[in-house]
Amino acid sequence: MRKHVLLIGSFNKARSLAQSLIKKKYQVTAINNDYQNCLILAEIDSLTVINGDGTKPFVLEDANAQDADIAIALTPNDDDNLVICELCKKKFNIKKTVALVNDPKKTDFFYKMGVDSVICAVNAITNIIEQQTFLEGIATLLPTGEARISIAEVPISATGPVVGKKLWEINLPKEVIIGCILRGEKSMIPRGDTRVLAGDMLVLISSDKQEIAAIKELTGQI
Repeated sequence: MRKHVLLIGSFNKARSLAQSLIKKKYQVTAINNDYQNCLILAEIDSLTVINGDGTKPFVLEDANAQDADIAIALTPNDDDNLVICELCKKKFNIKKTVALVNDPKKTDFFYKMGVDSVICAVNAITNIIEQQTFLEGIATLLPTGEARISIAEVPISATGPVVGKKLWEINLPKEVIIGCILRGEKSMIPRGDTRVLAGDMLVLISSDKQEIAAIKELTGQI
């Protein structure tokens, strides 16, 4: 059975996401409170479009939110996105909620309120800069012979199996290390007693043969 994704708010983001997800065989429903935007969105093959305010329960009911697997709140208003995710999680029992956030200071609060994934453009750009600095710093440490070293970024969701665990408590393959943790706007070099928190981005350094096993251990899925 195809997974059902609910996109609430925005126009350009929703259109791009809808097209991408439909190509990957997801069932997609978009909610938009602008009628003209809905007419344009309705031109996308296989996309179900609902005209209305996604912060209203009856609109979410019209979109069959109770059947959705993932809800993504894309409005430009942080408070609306939180309300949408709260409704989807608590009233319609949607397992996975994702919210866009403009104010990076609200990221931790959204996680505490139960949003599974919080996306902040400011944090994302900061993380890219920090990751690049980190990777450049370790580049000279990587072996250059036939051995292949893999560097992977692993996001940790609120429901991840390692949330709250110390690094030494995680059963990673011997050839894998967590070289850096990106947390909000900060990057940190972890120790054995460092706890993994929801929303962390773990930078793994491993042999290419152990990467998949490590990701499965950290996320419970591939």
